[in-house]
Amino acid sequence: MITATGGSSPTVPRSVRLGYGVGSFCTATWGAIPGLLLLYYMTNVMAVPAWIAGLLITAPKVWDLLINPLVGRWSDRTVSRFGPRRPWMLAGACTLPIAFALTFAGPSFTGTPAAIYVGCCFLVAATSYSLFEVPYKAMPAEMTDDYHERTSLLQWRMVFIGAATAISGIAAPAIVNTEGDGGTLASYRLMGIVIALVMLAAMLGSFFGTARAPMTGSPEPGEGSLFAQFAAARGNASFLWLLALSSTQMLAVGVMLAAAPYFAAYTLDNPKATSTLFAVLVGPILLTMPLWVRLSKRYDKRGAMILAGLLFFGGTAAAVATPSFGSVYAHLCIFVVGVGYSGVQLLQFSMLADVIALDVASTGRRRAGVFTGLWTAIESAVAAFGTLIFSGVLTLGGFLSSDPGHPVTQPVSAETAVLLGQTAVPAVIILSAVFMTMKYRLTVDQVT
Repeated sequence: MITATGGSSPTVPRSVRLGYGVGSFCTATWGAIPGLLLLYYMTNVMAVPAWIAGLLITAPKVWDLLINPLVGRWSDRTVSRFGPRRPWMLAGACTLPIAFALTFAGPSFTGTPAAIYVGCCFLVAATSYSLFEVPYKAMPAEMTDDYHERTSLLQWRMVFIGAATAISGIAAPAIVNTEGDGGTLASYRLMGIVIALVMLAAMLGSFFGTARAPMTGSPEPGEGSLFAQFAAARGNASFLWLLALSSTQMLAVGVMLAAAPYFAAYTLDNPKATSTLFAVLVGPILLTMPLWVRLSKRYDKRGAMILAGLLFFGGTAAAVATPSFGSVYAHLCIFVVGVGYSGVQLLQFSMLADVIALDVASTGRRRAGVFTGLWTAIESAVAAFGTLIFSGVLTLGGFLSSDPGHPVTQPVSAETAVLLGQTAVPAVIILSAVFMTMKYRLTVDQVT
């Protein structure tokens, strides 16, 4: 039985909450920086055509569809003195920072050879990230049986996500732009090293910080392939619907992240505005988490998620008018998006923990790795597909790739494509997610 005591004493020690939350410095950084800067790095520094860059960024995420379920299965079946999840988190901590730094330590050549180099490094980095992220996401459902404590536990994670996203998403573009608007190969290399060190510290901090994490359930051999995991999850309608709506939300986020540096450079005519746009996007994560927790208790998580999605939609749709109203207006619109995005992020993971815990209560089996492996694989691929969608929009608009030594003037059609890719396209996608949320049926009454 899953409880929803609300006023009961926390069962997860504060030190473990802190240790778990700090891991989000890695997950937030990985979610933000490649999605924010990698496409721009390839098209505007490495002179890779937009459609090729989009394909190569998406390919490693397709690989995630295979590796993430396997990692989930392995972590479900692992028995060690570190527990089932933490050995895999440590493996990711030892490999991801190196692969990430190499991704942005591009060679001196440009074009297709450079694209192949970046694509290979990014593939290794994506694999290393899976080793950490899949078991990391599985842990909340195993730390507590309480419905509302899982939201509270994930609130800590979201606070760290907000701080980490602010640090990485603001600092990374700032480092890149220390050498000219849009950055140079040297500035991207420096950024890669700095961010890699941040991720290393976060991952090791989470590994050691969760050493005393409570665990519920018992190990259950999991299914290894993606299709086998779909088969395992197909009887859980709430999980499948939550996965679908979350994927739709992440698709909108993926498009926006990929578009952000282009929006700053070609719509606002200020490449350095990438940092300030990101600041107003993630600032609400730090400011509004307690509000979203209260709203989820008052209107249940589904109602709060609908409100968050509508705010996300409203901000992106309004930003279409940026050319008429200017930079300040654009930042205000993105702030509204940020308020909605913070609620979406918190409630996604809280709902996922509910679904996993309900599965444990009804089956007596520990299959968190199965669910989180499938979730992470699909989510990661969808976010990359957002980059592919935006690269397609750029291609249709006639965007011209270049390198810092050979700048080009973009046609008006390319600038229009950038504006629509940042605003109208994600607005349509997130609105469809709102309608999907209305059909999500798992509420507090069903899990108590």
